[in-house]
Amino acid sequence: TMEEDQQNPILKEGFLVKRGHVVHNWKARWFVLKPDKLLYYKYDGGKRDSCQRGRIMLTDCKISCPFLEYDNRPLVFKLQTKSSAEYFLEACSREERDQWAADIGAAVEKLRPADSPTPSQSKTTGHRSLQLHNVSLNQVVDSMYDVHSGIKLTSHNEQGNSYSNCFSGSAVVDWLVFNQLALTRVEAVTLSSAVLEEGFLRPVGLRSVEAQRSHGLSEQFLDDSTALYSFSENFKKRGSVKAETSLSAMELSGKVLKRGYLLKQGHKRKNWKVRLFVLRSEPGYLHYYDPSKDDISPVGGFSLRGCLVSALDDNGVPSGVKGKVQGNLLKIITQFDTHYYIQAPSKQEKMDWIEAIRGQS
Repeated sequence: TMEEDQQNPILKEGFLVKRGHVVHNWKARWFVLKPDKLLYYKYDGGKRDSCQRGRIMLTDCKISCPFLEYDNRPLVFKLQTKSSAEYFLEACSREERDQWAADIGAAVEKLRPADSPTPSQSKTTGHRSLQLHNVSLNQVVDSMYDVHSGIKLTSHNEQGNSYSNCFSGSAVVDWLVFNQLALTRVEAVTLSSAVLEEGFLRPVGLRSVEAQRSHGLSEQFLDDSTALYSFSENFKKRGSVKAETSLSAMELSGKVLKRGYLLKQGHKRKNWKVRLFVLRSEPGYLHYYDPSKDDISPVGGFSLRGCLVSALDDNGVPSGVKGKVQGNLLKIITQFDTHYYIQAPSKQEKMDWIEAIRGQS
């Protein structure tokens, strides 16, 4: 009813990729956040199917963001409901993941009785200096891992053993201070200890392993050029550049300007599928990925040089478009005259994508 809808407004909506409960496969679903629940719908072709839906009740729901246990899916967060049901949801970008988690978290908070204590969301509350700067450990590690501006991986010798793909404790501290993620070396050690404690980094070789075992929590991490560290295994597989070089490395070498879930019409069967689109510049390319697959290689993509992009009128179904569609359609014609029909989830996103693509074409 109308009245119910006013008391139950939509706080946020969009595509997320959800892991199945019974079979652990990943499927794109349309999620709608209400004040007390998160609803999700299946898409039937290019249209939301309101019969097929699920709901996640938010009262006393716990959020884990980021949830890094899926090697090829670094953008997952986890919800655990009051009844201990677990939901694993993946967003199209770090910003979107953190925004969903924040918006769901705010809704959960509002449902909490006034006198009940707030549960601690994260393990790192013990580090006082970190709270002052409100540093997201995740963002720190992502920056450290960045191929271009992150920490350089090198080989080191320690007591006759050779270790590859690692870095020294003092190199980490240098890097954190240089990039202004910590103001002092002492603060950088505290931050590094938290990163180590969360399992993003691991000690390599005798000195750093021994330090982690014997020291108190605060000074696990050594600001020392002979103490060696490396990224932990589960972190290394997160779509690093090495894994992508099989595809034309040049195509994927550009800077990522925009990421998002859009519906794409198939060339042969004309069916609509949700794809993760990634727009890169220098060189300008648009690639799309199948969110149901763990693979970090794109399903397809094309150069944006000389391509034409236009919005299609939402009155009636334009020629070339098949099936049930919601609207917000755009069409891209590549320089080799391949036609792509794409449907954005909202008018705003349609306009944003058109502008971003035009900037590269």
